[in-house]
Amino acid sequence: MSNVVKVGIIGCGGIANGKHLPSLSKLGTVELVAFCDIVVEKAHEAAKQYGVAGAKVYEDYTELLKDGSIDVIHVCTPNDSHAEISIAALESGKHVMCEKPMAKTAADARRMVEVAKRTGKKLTVGYNNRFRPDSLYLKQVASNGDLGDIYFAKAHAIRRRAVPTWGVFLDEEKQGGGPLIDIGTHALDLTLWVMDNYEPKAVLGTTFHKLSQKENAANAWGSWDPKKFTVEDSAFGMITMKNGATIILESSWALNTLDVKEAKCTLSGTEGGADMEDGLRLNGEKHSRLYKNQIELGTKGVDFYDGKQESMQDTELRLWIDAVINDTQPIVTPEQACVVSEILEAIYESAKTGKAIYFE
Repeated sequence: MSNVVKVGIIGCGGIANGKHLPSLSKLGTVELVAFCDIVVEKAHEAAKQYGVAGAKVYEDYTELLKDGSIDVIHVCTPNDSHAEISIAALESGKHVMCEKPMAKTAADARRMVEVAKRTGKKLTVGYNNRFRPDSLYLKQVASNGDLGDIYFAKAHAIRRRAVPTWGVFLDEEKQGGGPLIDIGTHALDLTLWVMDNYEPKAVLGTTFHKLSQKENAANAWGSWDPKKFTVEDSAFGMITMKNGATIILESSWALNTLDVKEAKCTLSGTEGGADMEDGLRLNGEKHSRLYKNQIELGTKGVDFYDGKQESMQDTELRLWIDAVINDTQPIVTPEQACVVSEILEAIYESAKTGKAIYFE
């Protein structure tokens, strides 16, 4: 692989412009050479702002994939097209970063894993919360065994009133669900990753449409249209793992609560515990006394200098491109992301049937 990676972007909407394009454009190892969107004006705008001289613009992603000079594709489209586009890109000989969640359905996620294995191309999923300083530190703590056997955890994705009202977020057909598949997926991925436990046994879940039908509701992005709110407003799950560990997953876009936290986890192990309530806190017992430690994660050394700290998005995309160049495994593997999709789908299925869903 050359030290310069040629990247094509499929889907030039909010997530591409808010995350992928700004972070990729900072890397001297990347050339943004192709842009595609079904609203072709968006592709032209992105190419003008971020593309190299002569960058190509497409309305049909299949035409973009015919360009054999492109090394990597970033899929930044609604959930229902993640699998279709990612698989086509892998089949065309390109490495793929797909935005979260991996796919709308678990079956599609499994197909993506199979195609990546068969083609030998790298596939990763955009779980950027793994790359926060608190997440990276907690992963190191857990991997070192400082928490012991982590047997209970909570995955938090709770908003009080922050329903995304733009795009297709409220469209169940396009997205596959609401807060559970949108932000719950981040919290679950983070929790499983820190625990290093990807073997679910059973899932029991509930979903609610309690606040979605309120007119003129208070909301961070303006009131929503109840007629268009076809996904859940909150969802909850209890996941038991094959080794006996239990995870509680909570997610909401709208919930009457003041206990708001998103993309965070709480862990309880035999040797200690951790939470992300106030930065990162570790707790436990030492010398017959209980302790609580606040971890300092900033880089500030003196009063007039705050230090420099790479954003989680910049870290995520830098390490992804490094994996492509150096032919190493990406931090987020497709197998891990697939388990997240399987658990999310099981929570939805349990909510519909009123029964626990068991994994083979």
